[in-house]
Amino acid sequence: MATIRQVRQRIRVAKNIQQITKAMKMVAAARLKRAQERVTQARPYAFTMREMMTSLASAVGGQIEHPLLEVRPVKNVGFLIISADRGLAGSYNSAVLRRAQELLKPYEKDHVKLYVAGRKGVQFFKRRGYNVVAEYAIGNTGVSFADARDITRSVREAFEGGEIDQLFLLYTRFYTAITQKPTDIQLLPIEQPEQDSAKPAASTSVDYIFVPSADTLLKSLLPRYVEGQVYQAFLESVASEHGARMTAMSSATDNAGKMITSLTLQLNRARQAGITREISEIVGGAEALKG
Repeated sequence: MATIRQVRQRIRVAKNIQQITKAMKMVAAARLKRAQERVTQARPYAFTMREMMTSLASAVGGQIEHPLLEVRPVKNVGFLIISADRGLAGSYNSAVLRRAQELLKPYEKDHVKLYVAGRKGVQFFKRRGYNVVAEYAIGNTGVSFADARDITRSVREAFEGGEIDQLFLLYTRFYTAITQKPTDIQLLPIEQPEQDSAKPAASTSVDYIFVPSADTLLKSLLPRYVEGQVYQAFLESVASEHGARMTAMSSATDNAGKMITSLTLQLNRARQAGITREISEIVGGAEALKG
């Protein structure tokens, strides 16, 4: 059984941990609010870009020729995986890395090239012998659009240069502070945009005049569409990380409070037992003196 001194030491440690986790929770909550606003502001742009590409594809008709649309036999496959630089975010990193392992399972390591954002992902895949050809750091506020453009440029050059024949993007989609889901999409080659047959006929019968031509506009928008996809994925992942960390630190703070309560009760019982034992010894000594 732990001594009173040991129990007091445990209580001090638990209180220190509670202060740290509470501070981390508050920081994550503040960052989550900003990250969530950025996600909410960026989603309409991504949706409108997709709508524009669909409209242009409908106007062009037939197959579109562009390097980012080139479909060829898959010999080498690439994965752009977004993890985090830090831990203490609940199951955020483990969920995305577990999903990455599922996606990588059908491929041989010699034919896989990884582009990994976040130190946790880089360490994870290097320990398992994967070919990590590029590493990207993620700060506390995520990456800027310029950073996303540079990352997109590097994977585009790899695809257009024939180093990889297919590229998948794996990130964590943000829903709420307690709900995030690892999501994967085929980034390259871009799947041919198709007209949405679920839309009302009235909305698809509008005849637009494109200047320059729809084909020229679509070819110009395809690289921007890829950049937008990558940037949106980083925004979603950063918001998911802060949400997961806030939830994890909130649970840790509550658990520390429960441990402090339990240890305090244990301390009080130990003190009461010690006082009772001392009283018994005093009474026993007094009785012995009387005898």
